[in-house]
Amino acid sequence: MIIKVKVQTRASFERVEEVGLDEYKVWTTAAPADNQANEALIDILSDFFDVSPSKIRIRSGHKSRHKLIEIE
Repeated sequence: MIIKVKVQTRASFERVEEVGLDEYKVWTTAAPADNQANEALIDILSDFFDVSPSKIRIRSGHKSRHKLIEIE
C-alpha cells in the first residue's frame, strides 16, 4: 500500500488523521533535524496501522513535509 503523508513537526502532540483516500496528516513532537521526524513518523504510522516499523519505508520526500510512504 502506498499513502501520501503531510507531516507537521514540533507539534505538542502526536496524532494521525485521514484527510482523503490514502492521504494522511501526521503530527509529531520530533524536530526535523538529524532525521528525527522521519524516524518518529515511521513509529507513529507503525502504531496506527499496527505493523512493524520495518514494514514501513519512505519512498520519496525524505526532506519534505509531503511524503510518499510504502507499507508492506
